[in-house]
Amino acid sequence: MEKNKARDMVEEEEEPLSPCSRLFNSPDFNCAIIVTMGCKVKGNPPAIIDGLKHTLANHPRFSSILDMKNGKKGKPRWVRTKVRVEEHVIVPDIEPNTENPDQYLEDYISKLTTVPLDLSKPLWEIHVLCLKTSNAESIGILKIHHSLGDGMSLMSLFLACTRKTSDPEALPTVAVQKKQFGPSCYIGFFNKIWWLFVGLWFILRLVFNTFIDVLMFALTICFLGDTETPLLAKPGSELKPKKFVYRIISFDDVKLVKNAVNMTVNDVLLGVTQAGLSRYLTRRYDQAATPKSKDLMRRIRLRSAIMINLRPNTGIEALADMMAKKSKCRWGNLFGYILLPFSLGLETDPLEYLRRAKVTVDRKKHSLEAVFSMAFFKLILKVLGLKASVVLVRKVIHSTTLSFSNVVGPKEEITFHGHPLSYIAPSVFGHPHALTLHFQSYENKVIISVTADPTVIPDPHKMCDDLVESLKLIKSSVLERGLYEMEV
Repeated sequence: MEKNKARDMVEEEEEPLSPCSRLFNSPDFNCAIIVTMGCKVKGNPPAIIDGLKHTLANHPRFSSILDMKNGKKGKPRWVRTKVRVEEHVIVPDIEPNTENPDQYLEDYISKLTTVPLDLSKPLWEIHVLCLKTSNAESIGILKIHHSLGDGMSLMSLFLACTRKTSDPEALPTVAVQKKQFGPSCYIGFFNKIWWLFVGLWFILRLVFNTFIDVLMFALTICFLGDTETPLLAKPGSELKPKKFVYRIISFDDVKLVKNAVNMTVNDVLLGVTQAGLSRYLTRRYDQAATPKSKDLMRRIRLRSAIMINLRPNTGIEALADMMAKKSKCRWGNLFGYILLPFSLGLETDPLEYLRRAKVTVDRKKHSLEAVFSMAFFKLILKVLGLKASVVLVRKVIHSTTLSFSNVVGPKEEITFHGHPLSYIAPSVFGHPHALTLHFQSYENKVIISVTADPTVIPDPHKMCDDLVESLKLIKSSVLERGLYEMEV
């Protein structure tokens, strides 16, 4: 009886790394997530330390160290340890009258990308900067190794550590998109026959799109790469310091466009990105808006390798309860890749970018590409080992141009351990892309984060400006045509 109890305790304290976590811990694919938090009040490190002791430090992954050799059959494992939160909270000395605080913040985060996390401790840290910038009174920077979880899981965990500013006991409210197929009622014989045909058409379309996407994925692994543009990464780009810049736009503007053209927020943000990248590349190529240059832009193959979360997302309520009671819930990395093509061109009609984005997104929704890519990766890992899997993933990323993602955030202002937040700007580094674009909604804002290798993209601020200007042009086109009257 005692032996069984002791064995159960060991199993509870030790857990093997998932295949994706092993990938993120490989020397050639060492990824970490950066979350920049703008605070509306002066930084209070003791309050943050005390709060983390009752939240983040109770999470199994955030209270475990990585053991690369001593697990079962020599495989890496997570081993629970006692967390000294004070060692994970870093408060740098900053001159009170810093001449350019925004530039100081950019340089500080850039330096963080060159400093690896300490493997003798749990793989996370938070930097508290008592630095007043143009959008915040102080700054918090959360740095987390990607092996601890995928982006959706980590964002949910972060939100579970926060509370509504208006109600300090309440968790944030995050919009959840419910999936629905067909009507809620199937009464009537002809109605059932109709939806039977609709179901068959859906299955045929799913099979066809999946076949095409898997074929393109295989061709990409073999030889099909993106067009060489000023955005394409150079060899060793993942090892270079990265520049993190951001812009804040109005979420109301995004929703106005969404409702006016009857699309989703994802459609609008992808359309804005296509318009912004077209503007940026046109300037880098120093081209004028001629029919010839328009045709050349459309011939560019530019794709993003996007990670799709395949695990049912753990609600922030479950995560908050888990940290409070030190219990367990499903956690980790479980994702597949899809290849998302971007349609570029010098369009005279700004809404054309949205139409092309909607066609792309609608098609990808009816495909199992992410499931197949995940299954293929796990098969390669099992048969050929970790090194072959890393080579495979790196080949896919090297053959594409950028990383692209967007995450839904809280609907109202939130507080992080006594610090009301003015903005949240997450991003990632350590992968072989020179450009990463991330959109994060928060309150009535959308934060655009651009992470760039400055040796490839020396002017990431101009790219941010192009994205902001593209949304303005699309909104203006909607207003000029009176389409905004469709908003409900």
